[in-house]
Amino acid sequence: MKRIVWTMTLLLILVPLAGHAQKQGGVLRVYHRDSPASMSIHEEGTVGVLMPMMGVFNNLVVYDQHIPQNSEATIRPDLATAWSWNADHTALTFTLRAGVKWHDGKPFTAADVKCTMDLLINEGKEKLRLNYRGSWWVNVSGTTTKGEREATIHLKRPQPALLSLLATGESPMYPCHVPPRDMRSHPIGTGPFKFVEYQPNQGIKVARNPDYWKPGRPYLDGVEYTIIPNRSTAMLSFIAGKFDLTFPNEITVPLLADLKAQSPTAHCEIAPTSESVGLLINQTVPPFDNADLRRAVVLALDRKAFIDILGQGAGDIGGAMQPAPEGFWGLPAAMLQALPGYGEDVKKNRADAKAIMARLGYGPDKRLSVKVSVRNLAVYRDPATLLIDQLKDIGIDGELETTETATWVPKLIKKDYIMGVSVLGLGSDDPDPNFYQNYVCGTPRNYTGYCDKAVDAKVEQQSRETDPVKRRQLVWEIDYALQAGAARPVIYHRKAATCWQPYVKGLTLMVNSQYNGWRMEDVWLDR
Repeated sequence: MKRIVWTMTLLLILVPLAGHAQKQGGVLRVYHRDSPASMSIHEEGTVGVLMPMMGVFNNLVVYDQHIPQNSEATIRPDLATAWSWNADHTALTFTLRAGVKWHDGKPFTAADVKCTMDLLINEGKEKLRLNYRGSWWVNVSGTTTKGEREATIHLKRPQPALLSLLATGESPMYPCHVPPRDMRSHPIGTGPFKFVEYQPNQGIKVARNPDYWKPGRPYLDGVEYTIIPNRSTAMLSFIAGKFDLTFPNEITVPLLADLKAQSPTAHCEIAPTSESVGLLINQTVPPFDNADLRRAVVLALDRKAFIDILGQGAGDIGGAMQPAPEGFWGLPAAMLQALPGYGEDVKKNRADAKAIMARLGYGPDKRLSVKVSVRNLAVYRDPATLLIDQLKDIGIDGELETTETATWVPKLIKKDYIMGVSVLGLGSDDPDPNFYQNYVCGTPRNYTGYCDKAVDAKVEQQSRETDPVKRRQLVWEIDYALQAGAARPVIYHRKAATCWQPYVKGLTLMVNSQYNGWRMEDVWLDR
């Protein structure tokens, strides 16, 4: 197999943004929507941790922070200056950057790469409290080092997607000398910003790293995140000029009109959020251990109504993978239309659902009552309220149950729910992290308990496949099977807006992963 080597001089990394004379100084003020459980990226799954912490760290490689669509072609050097595959694609070797220091002054070496990877595959001296993305790394057999400037990640079998996984904001390098428990409360990185403090229900602060290995970066003196759970309050504060940047993808299309009317100079972009709003149906306990009942629920969905009501038409209908053109792997329209509940005749679909409910013994005198669990955020509550309204038509009465962010994922892992609405964000627009993390039999984040060994075999097959055309066909077959089996029914893919004041420069929104564009080292304030 052709050898792949990436090298880039420091000059190329530091090419300034064309047409701008960047200014040093100033603190970027951002409103934040809730209180995360900790500050450890590897132990959390919310953009609420990733956004403020991505700038604290570096990866081996990273997606270009100024190209909106992430792909293998946009992967750039970070802590690694070069990399190469072996002949059979089972070992990926990195040449590491010299002169990089952790925020506490200790040098970054190949040992830190090994420690990080050992931690992620659960073979480190210490353990993560919750290895949130452990399923991403099931194919990693170990990591070896050669001196202080070379590390090789070894695989059990070929996996072309490995480099893409390492480039996401969710894959930072951690220091060997700082235990995981300390990374939760005071993370130490090599990035452009140093962690200052996190006060739950108040805010998060990071400050400029004066010893950052990229001379002249970052431009900002720091970033301050103020926690404001109420979306309207936060938006009004932005309009009043108290904040420079909104929380990402938090401005719905209906709210955007109000914001622009009151703050016409604000720069706002409506973009795909790389989040799918979907159903969680616990298949491990009654009543939804019954496949027919799950099918009735899926047939009751009016996906277009969700998009029209919640997004005023902004949103996409798709399967597990993000739809085209922003996503590379989304199901074609013809395959979607053949799936249960995806056809445009909602009236017929619901008639079929009612017939199923009748066969199962439900009717006007015997309705099914369920609690619909959600994370206590508007982006979860709003679609859940609409879902409850739609399910009434087929004889299911839902009651909204809210859960705070810190306990939401543990609740789902324990399967301590019957039905829920989830917002599933993808860290990488690649099938491997999505399928292995959320759908393979027995993985901790397979919250619904879905299990199909035939699908698992195809997931393994597509992960090995080096031909992109053949791999895409396999991905489509897998996604079709997941939706047909109500594995984790996708209602729609969100689009929403992020806004910033006109003096905020150097920020690029990603269109196929909201988790990868928050390094903030090139952001500056023109005032």
